Amino acid sequence: MDDTRAMSERERLEELREQIRYHDHRYHVLDDPELSDARYDALYRELVELERRHPDWVTPDSPSQRVGGEPREGFLQVEHAVPMLSIDNGTRAEDLEAFEARLKRFLGRDDEIDFAAEPKYDGIAVELRYEQGVLVQGSTRGDGRVGEDITHNLRTIPAIPLRLGGEPGELLEVRGEVFMPTEGFAQLNRERSAGGTEPFANPRNATAGTLRQLDPAVAAARPLDIFVYGIGRGGETLAARGHCELLERLRALGLKVNERLARTSGIAGAIAFHDALEQARDSLPYEIDGTVVKVDSFALRGELGELGRSPRWAIAFKFPPRQETTRVQEIRAYVGRTGALTPVARLDPVRIGGVTVAHASLHNQDEIERLDVRVGDAVFVERAGDVIPKVVKVVLEQRPPGTEPYRLPDACPECGSAVARLEGEVALRCPNLECPAQVKERLRHFASRGGLDIDGLGEKLIGQLLESGQVKGPADFFSLERHKLLGLERIGEKSADNLLAAIEKARDVPLERLLNALGIRHVGAQNAAVLAMYFLKIEDLLAASREELEAIDEIGPVIAESVQVFLADPNNRSETERLQACLRLKPSQQASGSLSTALAGKSFVLTGAMAEPRAVWEARIRAAGGKPAASVSKKTDFVVAGENAGSKQGKALELGVSVIDEDELRRMLESD
Repeated sequence: MDDTRAMSERERLEELREQIRYHDHRYHVLDDPELSDARYDALYRELVELERRHPDWVTPDSPSQRVGGEPREGFLQVEHAVPMLSIDNGTRAEDLEAFEARLKRFLGRDDEIDFAAEPKYDGIAVELRYEQGVLVQGSTRGDGRVGEDITHNLRTIPAIPLRLGGEPGELLEVRGEVFMPTEGFAQLNRERSAGGTEPFANPRNATAGTLRQLDPAVAAARPLDIFVYGIGRGGETLAARGHCELLERLRALGLKVNERLARTSGIAGAIAFHDALEQARDSLPYEIDGTVVKVDSFALRGELGELGRSPRWAIAFKFPPRQETTRVQEIRAYVGRTGALTPVARLDPVRIGGVTVAHASLHNQDEIERLDVRVGDAVFVERAGDVIPKVVKVVLEQRPPGTEPYRLPDACPECGSAVARLEGEVALRCPNLECPAQVKERLRHFASRGGLDIDGLGEKLIGQLLESGQVKGPADFFSLERHKLLGLERIGEKSADNLLAAIEKARDVPLERLLNALGIRHVGAQNAAVLAMYFLKIEDLLAASREELEAIDEIGPVIAESVQVFLADPNNRSETERLQACLRLKPSQQASGSLSTALAGKSFVLTGAMAEPRAVWEARIRAAGGKPAASVSKKTDFVVAGENAGSKQGKALELGVSVIDEDELRRMLESD
């Protein structure tokens, strides 16, 4: 082949790629195709033929490479440089009004705040990393800090560009929600049923199952789509001042952004957007379960910062749950890890919002009496927040004769101990800490994904370990022996080795994960993260007084008392110390550095957009003996100003308070 022909074929190759990218965008993102399917297919076949003749010209961002390669062997972990935070939620207009009031109090302002409102998709959150405009990695949200690499599957989604247009900069991390359109989901289930395969329960489950496939050909054959709604790192080139402006910039790069977006002055406009969205919900071609409302201005977001693992500047406004009627077959009491007896109704199976519901929690005796729910009753059941099944009403007109009111047992159904109700509580509790059900649930929670995430330690295996006497408390997991594991039912050599490897991996754990895994009442993932930021070592928490705990803004007296009661129990304290000896504890993932007195007695106010999350800086200030404050006064020693610092910086200059930046604060922290 002569050079002239080679050059013309190379030019034609690039021309075809550009044309196909353009028409992909018109079809999958803009929903406004210009070519017939036959003409598009002809262009695609020509491209594939050219690449077949010149395999060394194939590039990862070529439209032909959306499906390629062998199935993956597993999923690699991806650490998000900027955490993908969860969002608090509300279900009433009053919750949104209270959200706005909190923001105004925190910011010290009375004028209206601009909000961005958009649909809350019922899909799977992902992050797409582009380098020099080319898609190089895609990952799941995971726990917000670490997700799974699913690049091979995300590349198959036509609405995700393999190469961005415009000027995206050297690095851009895009966040979005992958979902399955309702019609595509229905067609997929029809095909599965026709082929004798169990249909998926709902579009979200189908999406999650598809993204977890190791073979990209499976994902390519299923109708996945995406809407993008934000970014992680990068974006400096986009120079957006707020959320709505950012989405327009992302749209200009070729990314798919939902047209249903409103910028409102004040929360009333966001509530009106939500009401209109609820009316249109059933006509949309995709599943949503509410509205996400965010402060539009990035400068204000920087001032507001985060609280634990949730941004102060956003809230999810959930739709009212959907209801169906069914009948109660049985009511049984289950014992949880804190000893609380929870009555659970077994129901005639019923489908609600695409999910089959067969059980619903009745919460406690007071709730049973309020509802007057009995075995045999017809009841209305809803999925609260579209997730958790809940009995909301009894249809008294359909009550069969001879039903009896239900009462929780006086004795624990697992160990026979007399149950009791503590002062100020509604729950009945088994007081026996050695109750088999409590022990099993505590161990299950410890090993769960929210705890130390020990893969392979499920409920059945934990039951076997308890029965065989190999485990009595969480620390015993770390002294399990291979030959004893092999004596358990359905545990072969490979299973035993995998389990021991997972346990070894779990030894390296951030402090907040351990605190969550311990199962302290009222201490979930968010409060565990707060405690880990303020007490960088487990020894410091063990030594903390109740007054020290209550002094932490996000903790308060109820949680402080719960932590104190837990750690004051000799068995709990002993088990915690045993775990400390077994684990290689790491400082909080949000705070770093060691305790010092570099900032002893100094008061700091943070304002503006920070390079690192505000909660991280506040934790470091406290760890060094300083005190973060929300407002500027004559008693303030320093104001730390980030980008677009607002009125707090002005007030500091007025009062003669020193204004510093993050670099100066870092130098102060390192000066001890």
